[in-house]
Amino acid sequence: MQERLEYWLVTAVARTLGRLPRGISRILVRILTFTCYIALSRLRRVGQRNLDLALPKLPPNTKKKILRHVYRNLGWQLVEFCRMPRYTPENTRNWIRTEGLDHYLAARARGKGVLILTGHLGAWELSSFYHSLMGYPMGMVIRRLDNRVLDEYVNGIRCLHGNRVLHKDDFARGLLTAMRSGQTVGILMDTNMTPPQGEFVKFFGVTACTASGLARVALKTGAAVLPGFCLWEEKEQQYVLHFGPELDFTRTPKPESAHEADILALTQQCNDVLESWIRRYPDQWLWIHRRWKTRAPGEAGVY
Repeated sequence: MQERLEYWLVTAVARTLGRLPRGISRILVRILTFTCYIALSRLRRVGQRNLDLALPKLPPNTKKKILRHVYRNLGWQLVEFCRMPRYTPENTRNWIRTEGLDHYLAARARGKGVLILTGHLGAWELSSFYHSLMGYPMGMVIRRLDNRVLDEYVNGIRCLHGNRVLHKDDFARGLLTAMRSGQTVGILMDTNMTPPQGEFVKFFGVTACTASGLARVALKTGAAVLPGFCLWEEKEQQYVLHFGPELDFTRTPKPESAHEADILALTQQCNDVLESWIRRYPDQWLWIHRRWKTRAPGEAGVY
């Protein structure tokens, strides 16, 4: 009963926001997200702590502005998600474009599969959806929602144009299969992990337990790895789906026993790339996630 009630409430809100003009929907969710910013003090403290760890030299007022924009961008992404069923290549042409698509097409042409290194930066839901809308469907590694009815509804929207979901509880086998058949899969690699799924590498100069599955699959299959993010460009007043150059994921010639050193190095490279994009767009990353929660043995907690 509770699942159905949650489903009804969410879909009612989604239909309302999806039918209203984008400008009005953005105003409504701006009020909602500002209320959340004020009311959810725990998340605000997490965001402040993360900014202090990662960008300690920023002035306090700048950090506060970044946190407010985090909530604004989450609201905007909610609006886009609710409008996705109505999107076509024609009616999205004036407010979203792609940059660096040649990097992706060259990687795909190799035929060994493509792993998109991405994170909770910009409009990550719009990113994969728009990619499929333009004729390039992909897989997405996601965590199931606790409400299974709502999970089916959300994934139904995500997969309207050929996308498919790979659940985290069985993603390793799915990733290997996808790469061996030359498919594309996006991986959100900026969330806190726990061993053995995660390895301890640096992120903004602070040790962070980071998913190593992408590096392991890339080395095993020869899949191409490149960054991809859908970001709001303030000067253009539109979203841009950026693809960066392919990463160098060549295994060094050494004994199999040293393979883990390659995994660590490549996982660190992924974090370095993620960090470089976040530094370019600091107000579009999800600072309210406890990214540094898992600590290496002997390290004190940060939250």
